[in-house]
Amino acid sequence: MSSSDPLRVGVLGVGAISQIVHLPILTERDDAKVVAVADADIPKAETLATRFEVPRILSDQELVRDEDVDAVVICAPNHLHDSLAVAALEAGKHVFVERPLALTPEGVQRIIDAASAAGRCLTVGMNHRFRPDAGALASFVAGGELGDIYAVRASSLTRKTPSVRSTWRQSAELGGGALMDLGVQILDLALWLVGYPRITRVSAVLERGHDSADDSVEDAASLFAVAESGTAFSVEVSWSLFADADSHYARVMGTDGSGSLPPLEIQKQLGGRPMDVTPRRPKPRGGENLFTNAYRRQLDQFVRATAGECDIPIPTEQVHLMEIMQAAYRSAELGQEVGLGEG
Repeated sequence: MSSSDPLRVGVLGVGAISQIVHLPILTERDDAKVVAVADADIPKAETLATRFEVPRILSDQELVRDEDVDAVVICAPNHLHDSLAVAALEAGKHVFVERPLALTPEGVQRIIDAASAAGRCLTVGMNHRFRPDAGALASFVAGGELGDIYAVRASSLTRKTPSVRSTWRQSAELGGGALMDLGVQILDLALWLVGYPRITRVSAVLERGHDSADDSVEDAASLFAVAESGTAFSVEVSWSLFADADSHYARVMGTDGSGSLPPLEIQKQLGGRPMDVTPRRPKPRGGENLFTNAYRRQLDQFVRATAGECDIPIPTEQVHLMEIMQAAYRSAELGQEVGLGEG
């Protein structure tokens, strides 16, 4: 592949996130070309390949080894992320992995080690970080304009819908429950907004599912964590919100101000009283929502990084994120607070 050639991408897994985000965005770029897809559901893979004019349908292992593939986007079930990402990196591919990077801290570390050894780009689909409103709030925090941060609250609540059939998301072994599905990303956002401090204590309560293939899978979870700095993090997730619409929210609280999203709103103390200092932000192009537009920004960074036009730091913080998740499940099992590193 020369610097002028388009990035040849293989998409591994053609479920909802591929159909909504990866395939539409990548196939409209001039500097990238989706050359292959893989999925256990062959008829679905054939349908998507036809819709997006992808020339080849391969098996998972064929795709990660194929010499005509430069980069792999992994949208497979969560329990496969570890092995597929390592295999792709060892085969010399750049890799974009949907969240979570792996289900365990050890799995994340294996992927990071493989990326370091291969010298290839590795990124994880934490698209909230690429939202303009999140970036603006993080800038206020990093600049010290909200003072000392003492609390961060975040939630990701999706409406309860009739379950037609169980999928890997309803299996603790294959995907995890609501805390793994929704909590990984919203906790990552909460930590990222304030510089990813190290967490020392975690407490969690899970509401177990009643309609799942695996009754150990939670429909909802509440997580409380405390950082070394003393900052408190509160995260609420649910697949079973009884409301007219899904609800996604984050608030950062500091000694001199606070900020929340969506919509972006920042208040800080000026002249002895709180003032609205929310910056105006550009609207996503083409009427896109924040979710899709953030993915567009992240995929743009990924494609440009593979061409050497920008750098993507290896996401080493994801090890700590999964340590927190592991501690949360342990806390729920024991019914008590858990310190990180405790068995």
